[in-house]
Amino acid sequence: DRVAIIGDNRPQLYWSIVASQCLGAVPVPVYQDAGAEEMQFVLEHAETRFAVVEDQEQVDKLLTIMDRLPALERVIYKDGRGMRHYRQALLTSLAEVMEQGRALDRERPDFFPAELAKGEGSDVSVIAYTSGTTGRPKGVMLSYDNLIKSAELSTRFDHLTASEEVMAYLPMAWVGDHFLSYAQAYVAGFTVNCPESGDTVMQDLREIGPTYFFAPPRIFETILTQVMIRMEDAGWIKRRLFHFFMAVAKRAGIRILEGRPVPPADRLLYGLGELLIYGPLKNTLGFSRIRAAYTAGEAIGAEIFEFYRSLGINLKQLYGSTESSVYVCLQPDNDVKLDTVGPPAPGVEMRITAEGEVMYRSPGVFVGYYKNPGATAETKTADGWVHTGDAGIFDQHGHLKIIDRARDVGRLNDGSLLPPKYIENKLKFFPYVMEAVVFGDSRDFVAA
Repeated sequence: DRVAIIGDNRPQLYWSIVASQCLGAVPVPVYQDAGAEEMQFVLEHAETRFAVVEDQEQVDKLLTIMDRLPALERVIYKDGRGMRHYRQALLTSLAEVMEQGRALDRERPDFFPAELAKGEGSDVSVIAYTSGTTGRPKGVMLSYDNLIKSAELSTRFDHLTASEEVMAYLPMAWVGDHFLSYAQAYVAGFTVNCPESGDTVMQDLREIGPTYFFAPPRIFETILTQVMIRMEDAGWIKRRLFHFFMAVAKRAGIRILEGRPVPPADRLLYGLGELLIYGPLKNTLGFSRIRAAYTAGEAIGAEIFEFYRSLGINLKQLYGSTESSVYVCLQPDNDVKLDTVGPPAPGVEMRITAEGEVMYRSPGVFVGYYKNPGATAETKTADGWVHTGDAGIFDQHGHLKIIDRARDVGRLNDGSLLPPKYIENKLKFFPYVMEAVVFGDSRDFVAA
């Protein structure tokens, strides 16, 4: 059976994922902010028989599309607020299901261990649907081996232990949350904290003080913007102190973080800045205890990346996809570069085709696309290599640079590769360039 999981990050929804898996069923997390029509495609395509949802809002969405979901037999809701007058036979509260489970366990104590014993590492663990930006979403089937082996390698890479604290605030339907807040948590044994609501994430972040953190570039950018706006509203003495010590941080902070030599005067000033500016600022943001932080999904601005690293926050980039069980490249602590996504992660093989496309093979390579063998064959070769659709190059240190989508890369008449987006982004780093378009495919030179 397939079990849809719909709602904000809630312990009961994570428990529902593992409960389904213990029985051999496959959870299908669905984006909680998706409209009823978007949900209908995923639930119908996955032939979902059960749905575990957070609240009345998600129940209402499913009730509007029930006539198009012939396989859906039961909707189990966590939060009973507003549900008093709902009389549909397919609705059951999660509390009632848990009570039924306790009763079954008393009657048949051997049932649960017997079901567990049937599981294999090669079984499908989860179906994570892609965003569908280039067409209909595809259901990526990941096995237990995919997720557990990838989690073991990555937790070892970043020295993650049971003492870590993370905050699960990104959509449960996104494979990154499933990996960081679920697979890695089970492998390393660390604590996963769920925010009270989407509106209290920043406040909860300060209360929790995570040691391991992930956010897309836009979140790091938003936080930095809020900091700078707040500083502009501060008194002139605070402003002067802030800008003075941020200049010190820019000069010495990253070097100190990476263990490189720093003049004694700058080291002394940085220590004073930690006491007066950097420490209080990190405490306000909830970043005081971070040992490792990652960002991915798109290129992060140089000034944003350098700002956090100059404060002593070990912010790094990773490169990957749903089909890779999240990561393909990881940046080591002592070898972080702004313009690369790092070398291949442990256990990952990589190659670049003659056309410039990045391909990889790893323990995390997906089983296939659910009910779509054609798309599986297009993406994954018979010997396990995966087409990323991205064009890239390796620098002299073995770090990967993603330069464009492979289909957009052209060639000059002399045979040189032309990645338009890579050059356009470089041009847009200049403050006086708002937009740029680059041409040159099948020409003698490049024009912008």
